[in-house]
Amino acid sequence: MSEQLMQSIVPLLVIVPLLGAALALTVAGKRRLQGYITFGALIAVAVIGAITMVYVAAHGPIAVAVGGWEAPYGIVLLADSLSALLVTVSALVLLAVLVFSVGQGLADGDQEAPVSIFYPSYLVLGAGVFDAFVANDLFNLYVAFEILLVASYVLLTMGGTEQRIRAGVTYIVVSLVSSVLFLTAIGTIYAATGTVSMAQLAGRIAELDPRVQLVLNLLLLIAFGIKAAIFPLSFWLPDSYPTAPAPVTAVFAGLLTKVGIYAILRTQTLVFVSSDINSVLMVIAGLTLIIGILGAISQRDIKRILSFTLVSHIGYLLFGVAINTELGFTATVYYIVHHIVVQTAMFLVVGMIERFGGTTSLDKLGGLLRSRPLLAVLAFITMLNLGGIPPFSGFLGKIGLFTAALHEGQPLHYAVVGIGTLTSLLTLYVLVRVWSIAFWRPKAAINSKTAATKILDNLVAAPNVAPQQASREIPRLMMGATIGMVAVSVLLTIFAGPLVRYATGAGAALVDPTQQISWYQEPTKSQEAP
Repeated sequence: MSEQLMQSIVPLLVIVPLLGAALALTVAGKRRLQGYITFGALIAVAVIGAITMVYVAAHGPIAVAVGGWEAPYGIVLLADSLSALLVTVSALVLLAVLVFSVGQGLADGDQEAPVSIFYPSYLVLGAGVFDAFVANDLFNLYVAFEILLVASYVLLTMGGTEQRIRAGVTYIVVSLVSSVLFLTAIGTIYAATGTVSMAQLAGRIAELDPRVQLVLNLLLLIAFGIKAAIFPLSFWLPDSYPTAPAPVTAVFAGLLTKVGIYAILRTQTLVFVSSDINSVLMVIAGLTLIIGILGAISQRDIKRILSFTLVSHIGYLLFGVAINTELGFTATVYYIVHHIVVQTAMFLVVGMIERFGGTTSLDKLGGLLRSRPLLAVLAFITMLNLGGIPPFSGFLGKIGLFTAALHEGQPLHYAVVGIGTLTSLLTLYVLVRVWSIAFWRPKAAINSKTAATKILDNLVAAPNVAPQQASREIPRLMMGATIGMVAVSVLLTIFAGPLVRYATGAGAALVDPTQQISWYQEPTKSQEAP
């Protein structure tokens, strides 16, 4: 396949879902047709992403100047090993969650989800995610974040309940603060360098005063840190995600925080190479790890427990960025893929628990092992993987991160490895507690003072908890989508070798900025002159 052909299909990663959203909106009311359009758009993106992965692994990055306008005047999209991988994985996750949502009835006439806006919003969300992964200038990345913000608010508040509107307001206010900080940083960077192209900034930022570099770096870190939910900027997430419908929560947990981590990873390895804040990132990573898991331990609602574990595991990803070596980046790339898949699968499992049990409160759940053994097995596998038990991908990813850190031999690295190990054990503890109470505890023992009940008495109940609903059967599509995601999480272990080799190539490109901008040549002074 020629480079010219590849340059023509890379923009389709963003164009296809946006066109699909527009088309789905024009046929509002025709549910089946909207569904076909959405499935078709996401399948097309997944196929294009897979083709791009193969091409960039063999031939290097693909840079596309949209409309023929070169940087710094035009929008440049860049597909390299990392961005192609994340686009492909994201498209597959969006497909699986869409199958789940159709099975649940979320997008098929359920009162909680107006179908006419669900499909278009879902595709717009996907377009924002894909655009963020292939953006090669800060302003395009900002646009991608704003696309995500609009679509996320619609999906988060779908159904218009009081809880969702309240969570949506919190989410939108926090996101707008992040957007203002990001836009301020973009304006300041442009004023200082004359460009917002990451390829050009790779050389120009280093010419600035180190103190100016540090201010700009920290400003972007705060903006991206809110998106990624790193400590202490993660306060909004546990109250926002649990109120959304299960499929929406699964997508948010699996993808949106990774966009923030991806932005941090890109800017630290390409734009602010000479601005060393790795020690700051290392400290923040350790605090995110331990604070997140302590929050999870104190909860008695499964959705809030998983929301806090999500915050905690963002610490592992930030830890990989802070290591700032090829080994560290390789492990980070692998762990990002692992966490997207496993966290999504976990929230899909919880969606089925909520549907069958009528609640996600541990106070009211029990006996699911006997009534739904397959669900119990899926939950058990996913929890072990999320907890990092060998030989699952969670264990492999953490071992990769710890090995990379120990290879550096710095005291701060040792400290965060210790925190990460403790966090992994505490994660396993809290997830085993959830499984034992929800699945192992007999239903008849819920109202009695068992050991599990005594533990729950000391934990924090979810604020504004929804009343328990009647038990509903789990549709086959919901079960099939969840089984598929759990199977993919297991495949990450079986095919860990090829994935690690691919991640090694991505890690090598991240540690060497010249590989990320090999397609670009900075104009000379004579070329810039009129």
